[in-house]
Amino acid sequence: MKSNFVMFLQRKTALLRNLARALFVAVMFGMSSTAMADQPQSAAATPRSLEADVQSLRKDVLELNKDLSALEEELLFPANTQVAVFLSLDVGAFFELDAVQVRLDNKEVANYLYTEREIAALNRGGVHRVFLGNVITGKHELVAFFTGKGPHGRDYKRGANLSFEKGQGAKYLELRISDRQSAQQPEFTVKEWE
Repeated sequence: MKSNFVMFLQRKTALLRNLARALFVAVMFGMSSTAMADQPQSAAATPRSLEADVQSLRKDVLELNKDLSALEEELLFPANTQVAVFLSLDVGAFFELDAVQVRLDNKEVANYLYTEREIAALNRGGVHRVFLGNVITGKHELVAFFTGKGPHGRDYKRGANLSFEKGQGAKYLELRISDRQSAQQPEFTVKEWE
């Protein structure tokens, strides 16, 4: 259950985003009516200056939205309590990923079903942030379950776990799926990033 403070921050962020959108629409409406009123004076100059104003305003709104997103993430997930879990693939013939489930301290925190495009991006070296959340300092256990097609096209479900110590500062964990050529099986590991 989310704390009241977190819900308060989410409402304020949503309100600021809606305000930015409303401001954008109001300015666009005002600019278009101003442009129509000025049209008889200089019909050739107005569209260019209007286009420049619109582009400038779009840039400002995008910048504001980016700043609001960064502020929301910083407030909701402060660095001293933050834990992020990423998934990467280095697989070939032994495993096709369908889904991953992540449990932190015996509580399900993420359950993700991958699309073909996402799998293709992971196979090209991409990394997916599966979970971002807050935990208290101390000992914790992360368990990940991987579901997909294993060798010879059979359904395959395997798990991997890691016990880790959360101290001050952010903690980054990686779920890694790789091929183990010697056993002709996929290998599932969880490791801490330094």
